[in-house]
Amino acid sequence: MSSSAHQSPTQPGAPGAPTAHDHGSKSRIAPEEIAVGVVVGRASEYFDFFVFGIAAVLVFPHVFFPFADGLHGLLYSFTIFSFAFISRPFGTALFMNVQRRWGRSVKLTAALFVLGTATAGMAFLPGHAVIGDKAIWLLAFFRLVQGIGFGGSWDGLPSLLAMNAPPQRRGWYSMMGQLGAPIGFIIAASLFLFLHWSLDPDDFLTWGWRYPFYVAFAVNVVALFARLRLVVTNEYTAMLEEGQLEPISTREMVRSQGYNIFLGAFAALASYALFHLVTVFPLSWISLQNTQDLNSVLIVQLCGAVIAIICTVISGRIADRIGRRTTLGLFALFIGVFALFAPFLMGGSSVGQDIFILVGFGLLGLSYGQAAGTVTSNFEQRFRYTGAALTTDFAWLLGAAFAPLVALGLSAEFGLIAVSGYLLSGTVCTLLALRINKALETKD
Repeated sequence: MSSSAHQSPTQPGAPGAPTAHDHGSKSRIAPEEIAVGVVVGRASEYFDFFVFGIAAVLVFPHVFFPFADGLHGLLYSFTIFSFAFISRPFGTALFMNVQRRWGRSVKLTAALFVLGTATAGMAFLPGHAVIGDKAIWLLAFFRLVQGIGFGGSWDGLPSLLAMNAPPQRRGWYSMMGQLGAPIGFIIAASLFLFLHWSLDPDDFLTWGWRYPFYVAFAVNVVALFARLRLVVTNEYTAMLEEGQLEPISTREMVRSQGYNIFLGAFAALASYALFHLVTVFPLSWISLQNTQDLNSVLIVQLCGAVIAIICTVISGRIADRIGRRTTLGLFALFIGVFALFAPFLMGGSSVGQDIFILVGFGLLGLSYGQAAGTVTSNFEQRFRYTGAALTTDFAWLLGAAFAPLVALGLSAEFGLIAVSGYLLSGTVCTLLALRINKALETKD
């Protein structure tokens, strides 16, 4: 934000007010401090989602779809898995209205309460053997509500981080918010690994699987306080009042900035397509083929998540050297090459499957690390807050929501070449969107 910005009661120069840009002021938010809030917030949200994703393979086919065979039980679970991504944009629109009426702290508190309650509520659901099809409808309902809460939990901290980051280090600070994904996965997968390993199958399917869903509510409470500590600061308020992080109605956003929303969503598609194909899909395929123990797969995935963290950090260094968009395009190409080997790795021995998971996580860290904000910088300042939220929503919906369902369904029917096709389509979309974006900038 420019130092020549006009004064307001909460801005620099206002009598008795904290000086947001004075380096000696305690109210100034350092980029590192914002980054901590972003990582904590994103990790809690991804934890909620990965708890559901892992349970969709290990638990739901047995508890909610016992009438189906192994493949169809997984496909039914993945269908409900997609519901949260479908409802997420509606949650963003709903809670943007809440923020305009009652403020951002009310919005964030309500959204995280909805998200945590929906996730914890799944822990209390009786199975199909107890209440029949009602169990499936309730699971679907909670999943939809979970997506609404996830959409509403957008706090604008990534946008605030981007604005406060030094120009020559924007790639570094952009990747920090992306660290929440592998961290959330590590927490969720570790909990499931411990329970799945230490309990006998009957105990795990009766009550053990419910504990990660209970934990979700506590994790969201911790994340809420970590984020509110920043969101209610004077500097954040000043930026909102200056129109730099303003909640715009979804209708106005789509009407005036729709092309930027979808351009940003497609630009990140390769990363989002890969996301669930190295986390949720391998668990489902290996459980169906029974080629190795699922506890071993979870251990390999935990190692992969650590690799993803390291590669996400590396992506920040690379992006600051060659540019964020170039980085995103470069690793989209690598994902395309990786896609060609997917059938040989996943269809081979357990060693090949492990290589697919580990290499996939590495590529995910390198590409996903710069997937946020690479094209959303196109938005005018006043549109960036809502625009970044909707761009993320549609990137998840278009790239990741149906990835496990489509990949597993088509692979069971036509072979693992379907995984290659899915990843290659994401690569093409990313490269095309980045090309169109470059052409628009050149034209301007």
